[in-house]
Amino acid sequence: MKIAFIGLGNMGGGMAANLVKAGHEVRAFDLSKDALAAAKDNGCATFTDAREAAEGVDAVVTMLPNGEIVKAVYSDSVIGHAPKGSVLLDCSTIDVATAKDVTGLAERAGYAMVDAPVSGGIVAANGGTLTFMVGGSDAAFARAKPVLEAMGKAVIHAGQAGAGQTAKICNNMLLAISMIGTAEAMKMAQKLGLDPQKFYEISSQSSGYCWSLNAYTPMPGVGVESPADNEYQGGFATALMLKDLRLAMAAAEEAGAGVPLGSRAASLYEDFAGKGNGGLDFSAIIKTY
Repeated sequence: MKIAFIGLGNMGGGMAANLVKAGHEVRAFDLSKDALAAAKDNGCATFTDAREAAEGVDAVVTMLPNGEIVKAVYSDSVIGHAPKGSVLLDCSTIDVATAKDVTGLAERAGYAMVDAPVSGGIVAANGGTLTFMVGGSDAAFARAKPVLEAMGKAVIHAGQAGAGQTAKICNNMLLAISMIGTAEAMKMAQKLGLDPQKFYEISSQSSGYCWSLNAYTPMPGVGVESPADNEYQGGFATALMLKDLRLAMAAAEEAGAGVPLGSRAASLYEDFAGKGNGGLDFSAIIKTY
């Protein structure tokens, strides 16, 4: 399959490389010369014009920073330039309203499109083990699924357009709340004189079991290996978690949903990022305790 990949940042670069490994012909575009050079090293054909990259392809995959850029790229460089028979997959994390809007623009122009944000972070993007939460029609999902399976371990159809974004922001709001709770409990146990490793051994096998503790332990030298053991480098940056929490708060307000714990988590991450910690993994929130 011939696939245009637009957006080769920390996540997109690894995703495009995995499409190449799966045997696809990848036509890559990014504004960064370094990102294009890395993509070329990974076997992609590279382009300095997104419209040119989208010419003659079977699918277009985008991984972009925000909804405004997503809408601009699809409006200016994809819709009307990629063949109408191609399927469009936006893997960015953006607001639900923009996801629905862009899908509507694409469908009215004769394209099949899905919103397919990811979970798993940079390691999973590089390793091809991402989880995709997909919004779109049954027909669009069926066409997008083989492309997504080349980049992930799980591809789940969440519902119609925008449902993928809804799943992503709700999932990450839960993750933020869970990580903060894990950090609080671990530090409290330590301050009460309990060896953190012993706390991990007990809680990870009892009712405190959760992904933030068991699979992504936020304290260095305790539990499984995680970004905490690398001075909180790599993983999922605090700035990206904050972005998702802001999207979640906006969506909650629009839907009239009460999210007091989500709101508190957003406030704590706002404060943590505001102190210069945006580049650290989100589990570094434990430093505040």
